[in-house]
Amino acid sequence: MAPATDSLRNELKDVGRDLAVRWSGQVSLTQRILAINIIALLLLAGGFFYLDSYRTRILDSRADQAMREARLLAEALDATNGDGRDALIQRLARDSGTRVRLYDRQARLLADSRQLGIRNMVLIDPDKDDNGQRIARLLDAGIDTVVGAVRAPLYRERRDGAAWPDVAASLKGATSATVWRAPDRTPVVTAAAPLTTGGALMTTVNARDVTQTVRVERFRLSVVLLVTTLVSVLLSLFLARTIVRPIRRLARAAVRVRLGRAREVVVPRLPDRRDEIGMLARALSDMSLALRARIDATEAFAADVTHELKNPLASLRSAVDGLGRVQDPELRARLLTIVHDDVRRLDRLITDISEASRLDAQLSRAKFEPIDLSALLDGLVTQRVTRGLERDTRLRFDAPGQTPLVVNGEGTRLERVFENLIDNAQSFSPDGGLVAITAVARADDVEVRVEDEGPGVPEDAREAVFGRFHSVRPATETFGQHSGLGLAIARAIVEGHGGTIMVESREDRISGARFVVRLPRAGPRGGR
Repeated sequence: MAPATDSLRNELKDVGRDLAVRWSGQVSLTQRILAINIIALLLLAGGFFYLDSYRTRILDSRADQAMREARLLAEALDATNGDGRDALIQRLARDSGTRVRLYDRQARLLADSRQLGIRNMVLIDPDKDDNGQRIARLLDAGIDTVVGAVRAPLYRERRDGAAWPDVAASLKGATSATVWRAPDRTPVVTAAAPLTTGGALMTTVNARDVTQTVRVERFRLSVVLLVTTLVSVLLSLFLARTIVRPIRRLARAAVRVRLGRAREVVVPRLPDRRDEIGMLARALSDMSLALRARIDATEAFAADVTHELKNPLASLRSAVDGLGRVQDPELRARLLTIVHDDVRRLDRLITDISEASRLDAQLSRAKFEPIDLSALLDGLVTQRVTRGLERDTRLRFDAPGQTPLVVNGEGTRLERVFENLIDNAQSFSPDGGLVAITAVARADDVEVRVEDEGPGVPEDAREAVFGRFHSVRPATETFGQHSGLGLAIARAIVEGHGGTIMVESREDRISGARFVVRLPRAGPRGGR
C-alpha cells in the first residue's frame, strides 16, 4: 500500500510541476497578474453561495413560524363555538396576514378566508410584471443554477384537502409546513395543525419579502464585486505596467546587445526605481558595460597578438627564404641563429598568450587555500640561487622573522607572479646587481617588495609597464627572451586574488625600480 501511495504522490508532483512550467512558459506576466487577482475575486464571488444558504435559513425560520401560528390558530378555533367560527377565521386571517382554510376529518373544505372576503394572499401573474421584475427573475434563476440551489415544488391550488401534504399530515395528528415556489419565483409557505375536534387548519402566505431581502443583498454584493473587480483590474494593469514595461525595455536592450546591431547600446538604468526591477536594470547595465569592456579588451588583445606574431614570422620567413639562396657558411649560420631565436620567441609568445587568455577563466574556477608567502618566496629564491643566476646578479630574500605571512590564494599562480617580477628585475639589473625581496605583514594585508638596481621606471610610464606586449626592454636582454606579457599576467593574477600591484621609485635613492604587491591577509578560517 505504501509504494502505491508514494507512486501516486510522485505522479501528482510531476503533474503539478508540468502545469507550473506550462503556466510560466506560455502565459505573459500581465495575464498572470490579472489571473491571480481575478482568482481572489472569484473567492469573493463565493458570497453568492452564502446568500443561498442565508435564504434557506430564512425560509426554514418562516416554516417554523408558520407551524407555530397554525397551532395557535387551531387552538383559538378549538376554543370557540361553531357560530363564531367564520368571524374568527376572518379576524385571524386579517391579523396574521395569511390565508386560513379549515378542513374536516375527510379533508373536505369547511371554511376559507378568501371565500369570506379576506384576499390577503394573492399570487402575482409573472406575465403581467414589468421588465425590471422579469430581469430580476432571470438573474435569480441564473444565480440559483450557478450555486446549485434546490428548487421548491411549484405552488398550485388543490381542490382536495388530502392533496396538500401538510393537511394530510395534520389529519394524522402532526403539525407540518412546506415551502413552495410561486409562478413569479417567490416562496409560498403553507402550514397545517390538527384540531382537537378532528380536521385540520391550514395557513398559506406568499413570503415575497424573503425574495426581496435576498435580492437586495445580492445587489449589494454585486455592486461590491463590480467595484472591487474594476479596482482590481485597474490595479493589476497598473502593477503590470510598472513591472512589465521596464522588463520589456530591458529585454529589448539585451536583444540589441546580443545581436550587436548598435555598438553603443544603452541599457536603461532606471535610476528612479529603488525596487528589485531597478536593481535588475542597474545590474544589467553594469553587466553590459563589463561585457563591452571585455569585448574591447579581447579585440585589443587579438590585435596585439596579431602584431606581435607578425614580427617574428616576418623575420623567420626572411631568414628561411635567405637560407635557400645564401651559400656562405658563416652567413647561413647567422640565418640559422635568427631562425632559432624567432622560433624561441614564437614559442614564448604562444605560451604566454595561451596563459593570458585562459587566466580569467582559471582564476574564476580556482579554489583558494591558505598560502604562506614567506615559505613560497624563500623556496623560490633558493631554487633560483641553486640553478645559478645570469650575469652574476645577486638575489636576496629578507625573511620577516616569526610573523606569519598567510594569504588566501592559489600557490602556483602566486608563484608565477613573483617569478615574473624577479625575471623582470634581473633583466633590468646591471651585471652583479642585487635584486632584493622584502615581505612584511601589515594590518589587513601582506606587502611584498621586489627591488632592483636597474634604470628604474619613469613616472609617466609606471602604468604602461603593466600593459600587454610592453616593448621597452634592456639592451642586454637576448632577443625573444621575454614576450612582454609577464607584468600583465602578474597584475591579472594579483587582482584576481583581490590585491594590488604597482611600481615606484626606491626610497634609498639608489637607481632602480620597486614593484610592490599587496595581498589581503587570510581570515580566521583561511577560506576564500
